[in-house]
Parts: sequence; C-alpha cells; structure tokens
Amino acid sequence: MTDPSNPPSPSAASAARRATADAGVFLIPEEHLPAGFADKVAQGGFVPAPPRPAATVVLARDGQDGPEVLLLRRHGRSGFAAGAWVFPGGTVDKEDRDPLIVDRLDGPSPAEWARRMGLADPAEATGFVVAAIREAFEETGILLSRDQEVAADAESLDVARRALLSEVVGMRQVAVTRNVHLAADRMVYLAHWVTPEPEPRRYDTRFFLAPVGPDALCVPHEAEMTESIWLTPAVAVEHFRTEALKMLPPTVHTLRRLSGYSSVDEMMRELAAAPVPMILPVMRRQGDGVAIVLPKDED
Repeated sequence: MTDPSNPPSPSAASAARRATADAGVFLIPEEHLPAGFADKVAQGGFVPAPPRPAATVVLARDGQDGPEVLLLRRHGRSGFAAGAWVFPGGTVDKEDRDPLIVDRLDGPSPAEWARRMGLADPAEATGFVVAAIREAFEETGILLSRDQEVAADAESLDVARRALLSEVVGMRQVAVTRNVHLAADRMVYLAHWVTPEPEPRRYDTRFFLAPVGPDALCVPHEAEMTESIWLTPAVAVEHFRTEALKMLPPTVHTLRRLSGYSSVDEMMRELAAAPVPMILPVMRRQGDGVAIVLPKDED
C-alpha cells in the first residue's frame, strides 16, 4: 500500500519509448510520462538512487531467416516496464552468490568472469552469471544446462522451477537435485547498462548471450509475463520503430547489435571478442517530452 504522506517518485520506467532519426536518442512523449517527471528531469538537483545489481540473458537460436532471439512481454500490472517486450532477466539474489555453486558452474572461473566484467570480487561476478541462468529458467522454463536429457523430464523440471520461484531453493539446489551442470561456458558477456539517474528505481545490469536449441520450449511465468515471441533482431527493431512492440532502449540497442549475423555461432564468436563498456544513458527535457540519450560511442 502506498503511504500518502510519502508518495513514490515519478518514474518513466513503463512509459512508451519512440524511435528518432538519431539511433542514439529515444523520445518519451509527455503524455506517456507520469505527472512531474519531465519537470524533475529539467530541474535536476536530485540525488540518484543506488542501482541494484541485475542480470539479463539473450536466448538465441538459429531460425529459417537467421538467428532469432526470445522476447517476453511484461505483465501490464508490472511495477517496472509494464507491457514492454524484454529479454529474460531480473535482480541478483543473495543465493546467486553462493560460493558452492562454482562446482555446478561450467566455464570460466569466478576470477575470469570478474576480469571480464571489471569487478574486484569474483563472487559478485558469479552472482551476475548465476542470476542470468536463474532468471531464464524462472521466466521461460528453459534451463541452460549441460545435461541434454534435462528437457525430457518436463514434469520434474516444472517442480524445480516452481520451487525456485517460491524461493524454497536456490539455483545451486536445483542443479544438485537435477544432477546437472549450468552451461555458463556457452554464455558470452554482452553488455553493461545502468539505469539513467533521474529514475527512482535503478539497475546495474550485466547482459549475457546464450544459445539454445531449435526445439527449446518457452513457457512464460504467468505472474510476470503474458506472452513470448521468437524474432530475428532486425524484425524486432522494425516492430519497435513502427511502435508495434514497446521496448526499452537497452533492448533495442542490443537487438541492433545482434542484427546481420548469419548464425548464432557467428554471433557468439564475434561478440565474445568485443569490448563491453558501461552504458549510462542521460535523460534531458526535449520538446514535448523527455529524451533518453546514449553515449556517443554507443549510438
């Protein structure tokens, strides 16, 4: 319940973004903004909220017209990005940093993940990786695992997913119980986004890219997502441009980066070698709305 004596700060997190002629600028029309938000941006002087650590994972598969990525539509009643099409993701939980999970995590060591992310704490880096895998499983039912037989036992997999969603167990317990290893060795560290400073709810989000098979079945978590769709990145960007799909700038920017590849393998190979700078968009008053402006090197 909202305390009337302490109303929540206005947020543009669920407002529709529009494309502009500049690929690095997104516009939120004033009619889509909550009362007072545009003035807050124009006046400045606010104290930025500390961003919460979060992880996002782009699930990619090879399709008839090239690589396809999975997008989920957030529930219209969601407190963040309501109705937007997003990649699976969410905040990092304490259990995601469980040091014992390393025994169930294939791929780079925690120290190597920390090096790639520019972090001093290997446990912090591991938390981002595990959170990406966990959120993918929670929101889609797709478990990024080494055990190829895991998809065959849908019933027990659903039990594990529900236990994870209810916070009865953590990701390590799921891996141990299922006797699987989490396939972090097939994940590419893709991007680092931080929510603009005027937003009251901010995230420090690490993006990852992970391949899945052509038969991977997405069953959206109905409490958070209403539907899912596989699209080529270029088609998804065009749907955003025509306002057929509502998306946030990090999603659109990522889709643009993923466009033009002939296969998921090519995409993974080339992006694995790409630098990953932090992207902190700036919000500014522009005309009859608020513009979200990406750093020049990222537009």
